[in-house]
Amino acid sequence: MTVLQRRLVLAAKIIGGILLLLLISYFGFRNVILQKSIVKIQEKFKTEYKSEFKIGSAKFEGFSGLVMQDISIVPHNADTLMRVQKLNTSVNLGELLIGELQIGKLNMENGFVLLVKKGSKKNFESFIKKNDSLTTQNNIEEKQYAQKFYKLLSKALNLVPTDMKLRNFSLFVNDNGSKASVKIIALSLEDEILATNIKVKTNTFSQEWRINGNANPRKKTADVRLYNADTTSIKVPYLDDRYNFVASFDTAHIVLKNLNMKSGEMLVNGLASIKNLTVNHRRIASEDVKIEDAQFNYDFTFGPDFIRIDSTSTVQINKLKFHPFIEYSIKNDTTYAMQIDIPQTKAQDFIDALPKGLFSNFDGMQAEGSFDYKLDFKFNKNKPNDLIFESQFHKKSLNIIKYGQANLSKLNAPFVYRAIDNGIPQRAVIVGETNINFAPLHEISPYLRNAVLTMEDPSFFSHNGFIGEAFKQSIIKNIKAKKFARGASTISMQLVKNVFLTREKTLSRKLEEILLVYILENNRIASKSRMFEVYLNIIEWGPNIYGIGEASNFYFSKKPSQLSVAESIYLASIVPRPKKFMYQFTPEGELRSSGYTKQRYITNIMFRRGLLQTEDTLYQQNKIYANGPASAYFKMKLSAPVDNDSIEDLTEFNF
Repeated sequence: MTVLQRRLVLAAKIIGGILLLLLISYFGFRNVILQKSIVKIQEKFKTEYKSEFKIGSAKFEGFSGLVMQDISIVPHNADTLMRVQKLNTSVNLGELLIGELQIGKLNMENGFVLLVKKGSKKNFESFIKKNDSLTTQNNIEEKQYAQKFYKLLSKALNLVPTDMKLRNFSLFVNDNGSKASVKIIALSLEDEILATNIKVKTNTFSQEWRINGNANPRKKTADVRLYNADTTSIKVPYLDDRYNFVASFDTAHIVLKNLNMKSGEMLVNGLASIKNLTVNHRRIASEDVKIEDAQFNYDFTFGPDFIRIDSTSTVQINKLKFHPFIEYSIKNDTTYAMQIDIPQTKAQDFIDALPKGLFSNFDGMQAEGSFDYKLDFKFNKNKPNDLIFESQFHKKSLNIIKYGQANLSKLNAPFVYRAIDNGIPQRAVIVGETNINFAPLHEISPYLRNAVLTMEDPSFFSHNGFIGEAFKQSIIKNIKAKKFARGASTISMQLVKNVFLTREKTLSRKLEEILLVYILENNRIASKSRMFEVYLNIIEWGPNIYGIGEASNFYFSKKPSQLSVAESIYLASIVPRPKKFMYQFTPEGELRSSGYTKQRYITNIMFRRGLLQTEDTLYQQNKIYANGPASAYFKMKLSAPVDNDSIEDLTEFNF
């Protein structure tokens, strides 16, 4: 044996001895170290989380196995948060040596997590850490979203064992009496095959679910499906009892194809789909809303200072496809961006894709031709007035063959109109010559026509149903106010809402209004003059007063053609709030001082826009009296309340 060989043998013996010593130390002292670690964890729970962390027994078994029994987390002065009877797991020692905890196997039996809220007190309150760093502009350099999310997800996936068996483990939620429980009767993950048996119970229903598929936590991939064991729809728990939000679906399919870091950005892509999604809530629609088939091929990008849904993503609803782009960025300022791109699409495919119940007025509608649509939205939190809102709609041989419930063509002929007040249909009003109060457009004072246009929609005769600038200003104001403080409703939108829709304050009604206006205006189903004529003959002007024919007589005992400038301006000013008229006059029928302030303001706008000339007001009386049947209401109101309407609130279009 050469000297080199003898040295190699000696080195091998030394290394072997060190490894043997380490193994002896590991097996000899690991339980002691474990107990000390448990004590440290218990102290941390007590000081940081104000809770007691208890373990009945804990010891190592075999080479890397760990067995624990009677584990519990009990917050101080609150209900038990968690309890597990038995937990058997193993860790990857190689990963542990480099500082990463990676669970290999996990067996858990008979446990629960209990989330309780009584009043404002929660038993999990101390575990919710409020961290405003994600929204603090001064800490932009510390964000590093990509690294943080990747590290967090990697650690979370490392804690998901490659071999897992759970039995009788439950999640209980009690939110001030709204209860739900999700009990995992059995769950197994073996050789990447996932199978579960879950029982769900709430105050209103009980079901048994299945989650089956493939999952590999180390490769960061998954392909799983959720469905009901008895083939009926899965009901979403808790939301129905807590928020009156009812939701169900037949199956859900989730695929995670890729999750990795590349050039400082975390890329996540995959697929999510759902069949026969049904939702019901009074703010959405008055009936069930159903989406038969929806799919989302997603591409998420998490950068150092942005989070983005890339435009390579595709949303598909039935046959309709579009590409969304959504981004939140704090690179320079805090900005929000959204783009929607609907490529050339058959009109009928779009109509068929509309969720049932959300667009009931379109049921049965048939169309030919196609269209494409693009939306570009960008908002800078620190520069709100620089908001970008651009909408482009291009049609190609688009034509309505058959209308649905809302027959827009009825505007071109006499029809019966019934206003809805607090959900109650009012008396029938004939919109046509057979009604003695009907006023053709040419028989309505031009002062009244121009005053209403000034107040409600100055560019009515030139726009196609929507005013981009008004809509933009509305968005800016609502964002600044952090609530819905201003609308951007045009006369076209008000007409569609009054004639074809209910007064429900639902998402369904607003979406239908937008689509119906698009169809009405872009297909020139009725002329602008006819639309304005119908509008002036149906809108409310007081108690059971509909149309300008009834209004001019009710207030001034005149026909619409006889209205003066001042009378016309007054009538236009009360269109937004017609039932407040009785507070605006003295018992003698004279307009109060606040009313004159509004009169002067509107008169000045009309002068500025060339709608009035000096001679129009030269011979007008200084005072305004209402001497029609309305005067009977003034004596009922001996004092007027404070008028809180600001001058800016008089019109949405006075920019």
